[in-house]
Amino acid sequence: MRLVQVTIPAGKREAVLKLLDEEGIDYVVTDEISGREYTAVAYFPLPTNAVEPILESLRETGLEREAYTVVLSAETVVSERFETLQEEYAEREESEERIARQELEARARDLAPSLPTYLVMTIVSAVIATAGLLLDSPATVVGSMVIAPLIGPAMSTAVGSVIDDAELFRRGVALQVLGVLLAVAAATGFAVFVRAVNLVPPGLDPLSLSEVEERLTPTFLSLAVAIGAGVAGAISLTTGVSTALVGVMIAVALIPPAATVGIGVAYGEPALLIGSAVLVAVNVLSINLAALVVLWYFGYRPDRLFRQDDARAATLKRVAVLVAAIALLSVFLGGITYDSYRTAQTEEQIRGAVVAELEEPRYEAYELVELEVQTETRRVLFRQPRDATITVGVPPDADRPGLADPVERRLRNRHDIAIGVDVLYLEIERGDEAQTRV
Repeated sequence: MRLVQVTIPAGKREAVLKLLDEEGIDYVVTDEISGREYTAVAYFPLPTNAVEPILESLRETGLEREAYTVVLSAETVVSERFETLQEEYAEREESEERIARQELEARARDLAPSLPTYLVMTIVSAVIATAGLLLDSPATVVGSMVIAPLIGPAMSTAVGSVIDDAELFRRGVALQVLGVLLAVAAATGFAVFVRAVNLVPPGLDPLSLSEVEERLTPTFLSLAVAIGAGVAGAISLTTGVSTALVGVMIAVALIPPAATVGIGVAYGEPALLIGSAVLVAVNVLSINLAALVVLWYFGYRPDRLFRQDDARAATLKRVAVLVAAIALLSVFLGGITYDSYRTAQTEEQIRGAVVAELEEPRYEAYELVELEVQTETRRVLFRQPRDATITVGVPPDADRPGLADPVERRLRNRHDIAIGVDVLYLEIERGDEAQTRV
């Protein structure tokens, strides 16, 4: 619900009150005695989704060009006429929680922070994310997302496009580009610093860290995360609910990958740099595309009719550019997705071959404890199995026929997989009760 306050210029009082009466709106009018050109102030409650059409009707009376309007959030309205009005607008196609275009624009501007605040918060979040990645600490990485101020620029870009506000659109784009570049630069600088002063182990391999590895090989699932974040951001903006949690979701798609790019630069890892950079680019484009489509679908347009065609053309052009860029990068994502599937399939074949070999009578005393497949990166990002380490449990007094060569032959002859195989023997001694249960 909203409480609308409208100043009424001289000569417009009768037209405004007539419109409110025709719409069945409760209102209170007070005389304006400031001595300016206004003669009265009208206060009236409206359902959230009624604000935009009523303000449009007031604009047609010439009110908007000569007066100012204030829209406030209202907690409760007790009025039979308001309940009737609420039921009337609830039957319309648009959501009951859909905020007015004017309120949407104001919220988008508020979400985009001032430049100094934006720069500081982006740097701090990128540094914390880098520390979390190098510590392999999911909690620290999540903490960096909470303070990242990235939802504002993304939503400003989408809102500026659909309502044909060039200044808001340009500011959103500029802040997004600046934010990503600044996050990468801050992460690079911090990673170089901690490596130079040995705040991390000298022999640390960033590719061995699980938090870093997640951003190394982006797949189509990464695209789904970014699109979901953009949709959620636009919906939270249009319904007037808190965007704090959605802002964290958008930061999930941007800050850790940007920090991973910085780590890749600092450690001279091309695979890490390229994979994470593609992930950042895909996520930025997908968030913007999703938000833009959702806002247009919700019916937000410029306030002037003759500007709507221009806004439609500009929006369609931007959607086409975003789709083309995402499609191009999706070729890369598709290759990574296929490579991940192929690698997983190969690892499953290796496991099947090991299990099949252990079913031979001579390995009756063997028990598979663990199988680990080591991969190596080829052609920058694509992986290939290199070695397999098999850990088997055997009783202390059991015979130990060789296992490595038979497994290698089985993999080569039956699955056309040529890799090295290492076998580790783990002595397992069981008590009488344990043997009975087995």
